[in-house]
Amino acid sequence: MQNALLEFLKSRRSSKVTSLSEPAPNAEQLAEILTIAARVPDHGKYHPWYFIVFEGDARAEVGAHLRTAYAAENPDTAPAKLDLEGERFLRAPMVIAVVSRIREGKNSEWEQILSAGAACYNLCLAANAMGYGTNWLTEWYAYSPTFKNLMGLDEQDRFAGFIYIGTASEKQEDRERPDLTKIVTHWSEKSPVLNKGEGYGQVGKGFPAKGF
Repeated sequence: MQNALLEFLKSRRSSKVTSLSEPAPNAEQLAEILTIAARVPDHGKYHPWYFIVFEGDARAEVGAHLRTAYAAENPDTAPAKLDLEGERFLRAPMVIAVVSRIREGKNSEWEQILSAGAACYNLCLAANAMGYGTNWLTEWYAYSPTFKNLMGLDEQDRFAGFIYIGTASEKQEDRERPDLTKIVTHWSEKSPVLNKGEGYGQVGKGFPAKGF
């Protein structure tokens, strides 16, 4: 059992959004997925996150808010482009928004944000373990103040991500993974922290992110 779990974790990867189709998790599976998503490190038991599930007609209905937000923040956008933006949640049979909600208390905002990120990943792992494909995305609407307002979020809330879920129609090839010698330091007084992953991405130039 332990070896099987390790092999699963070593081989897990995201699916292309365009490869996700029906079926999506049923009601019982969804409840289990969300239960597992909520079982993450959470100092102080703040539960600093919540979930919004989009399935069925709701995926098209939220498209009106996506279209409105994009038009408000990108004046003079062609109608055809607005139509495409309004169809983003139709790319998979289920989309789950994970919202980071900062709670008042002694534990830091940063810890609470990290807990929301852990909830995103646990959600992906649970769905993957059931045989479903997932893709954790942010994209422009995660950072859109107009969309955030239209969805009823407030100052305490931020979208940690949108998890697209469905049955993957194709097997995703693995991608290059980081070289541990570039990202791991066994610290001592005589060994400063040198392995900071230099050469991976552009430090300070990756925000806002598009996906995971």
